[in-house]
Amino acid sequence: MASKVSVRFNNVDFSLEVLKRKVRMEGIFRIYKIKRYFETSSEKKMRKKRESVMRAKKKKQVQD
Repeated sequence: MASKVSVRFNNVDFSLEVLKRKVRMEGIFRIYKIKRYFETSSEKKMRKKRESVMRAKKKKQVQD
């Protein structure tokens, strides 16, 4: 889960945007938010169900 971004020609702003894009695509912030607090087993089940419904909706939208 280590993400590397190199800074070229002292362009830190562009490198920061690249890093943010990589972190967002890998889902690191989402995982961090989930693990920030204790989650009971019933909450996990509800979250997983909600995520599966969203994946199904997204898949259906892409197919149409």
